[in-house]
Amino acid sequence: MQNLVERFLRYVTYDTQSKPKNTHTPSSSGQLVFAQHLVEELQQIGLSDASVDEYGYVMACLPSNVPYTVPAIGFIAHLDTAPDASGKHVKPQIVEHYQGGDIALGKGDEILSPIQYPELHQLHGEHLITTDGHTLLGADNKAGIAEIITAIEMLIADPSIPHGDIYIAFTPDEEIGRGADHFNRQKFAAEWAYTVDGGPVGELEFENFYAATAQVICHGVNVHPGTAKNKMVNSMYLASDFIAMMPMQETPEHTDGYQGFYHLKSAKMSVALSQLDYLIRDFSRQGFAARKAFMQQQVQRLNQRLAKGHIELVITDQYANMKEQVMAHPHIIELAQSAMLECGISPIIKPIRGGTDGARLSFMGLPCPNLFTGGYNFHGIHEFITIEGMEKAVQVIVKLAEKTAQRYA
Repeated sequence: MQNLVERFLRYVTYDTQSKPKNTHTPSSSGQLVFAQHLVEELQQIGLSDASVDEYGYVMACLPSNVPYTVPAIGFIAHLDTAPDASGKHVKPQIVEHYQGGDIALGKGDEILSPIQYPELHQLHGEHLITTDGHTLLGADNKAGIAEIITAIEMLIADPSIPHGDIYIAFTPDEEIGRGADHFNRQKFAAEWAYTVDGGPVGELEFENFYAATAQVICHGVNVHPGTAKNKMVNSMYLASDFIAMMPMQETPEHTDGYQGFYHLKSAKMSVALSQLDYLIRDFSRQGFAARKAFMQQQVQRLNQRLAKGHIELVITDQYANMKEQVMAHPHIIELAQSAMLECGISPIIKPIRGGTDGARLSFMGLPCPNLFTGGYNFHGIHEFITIEGMEKAVQVIVKLAEKTAQRYA
C-alpha cells in the first residue's frame, strides 16, 4: 500500500481532460502522454506485455500462478477526466485525521463543508485528499488506475495469493461516452471484468440507465421586425412552448434512485432556428420506450397547433442497462459481494444514475459491473477521496482475484 498514495498524487498531475468537440481518439493529447507513462510503469512492476495502441488504450495481463484452469478476469479504469471542471495544474492537498468542520481548499475562500456534503460526518479520523478549490481532483478515475496497479503490484510481490490470468485495461474518453469505441475485445481475453470507477466504499453497481439523446429542432420564420406582423414565427417561443409541455417533476433535480428523467442539457436559440438538447434516461426498457414515445407525442401535439413553423425530433440511442447482461452471470456479483465482506466491507448495491464503459462492454460480451474507488463529488472542484477508501479498494481487487481462483480450484 505504501506506493498507492504516491502513485495517485503523481497521476493527478497529468492533464487528461477529454475534449467532446474533438472527434479523434483520444480526444486530448494528455491522455496519450499519461497512457505511455502507465505502460512504462506496468513494465517496471513486471507486466512485460503492457502496451498502448494508437487510440490510447492501455492493456496488460498478469499470468496465472496456479496449475489449474481459472477463468480470466479483468479490471478496467479510464484515463480521462471530465470536461465539467479544469483538470490542469491539479494541486491536491492531504487533510490528515479529519476531525470535522469546514475544510479550506487552498489559499482562497473555497471550502469543503459538511453542511453541503453531510457524508463528511462519517469520515472523521480518516485522511482526505482534496483539491485546492480551482480544479477537479481526478480521482475519477485516476484513483481506479492507482488502485488496480497497486493491487497487481501486491499480487506480483506475494505469489502465495492464488489467481488466474488477470487482464487490465485503461481506456480513453470515458467521460464523453467513447470509452468502448475502439476497445480491443479480442486482445482483452477476460471472461468478465470490473470497472473500478465508483464512489464511496462498498458501492457495487450492475445497473445503469437506458440512455438516449433527443434533439428538439424548432423551425421558425425570420422577417424584419418592422414588417413582421402575421409573418414572423419566432422559433424561441416554439421552444419555450415545448419546454412547458414537458413534466417538470421528471428532471434530474427532482428524481433519484430508480426514477428516470428528461434532462434539458443545452439550448441554441435564434428567431429562425432553435434547438433543445435533451437526455432521456430510464432503468427499464419499457419505461425508456415510453419516454421516447412521450416526447414524440408532445412534438406531434405542438405541430398540430401551429399554423406556421414546425418542430422535428431526432432521438439517438446511446447505451442500454448492463443488468440484462450481468445478471445472466450472477456469480460475478456474488464474488464481488463475498470479497467485500471478507475485507470487512458491507456491500452497497445501487444503480448507476449515469453511464459507464461497463454498460457498453457488457453488450460486447464482457459482463462488467462497477466497484467503488473511495471518492466523492466527482466532476467538480469539491471532489475528494479518502486514503482509507483507496486502500480498501485495493484490498477488494486482490481478494476478488484470490476468491476467483479458489472458486475453480
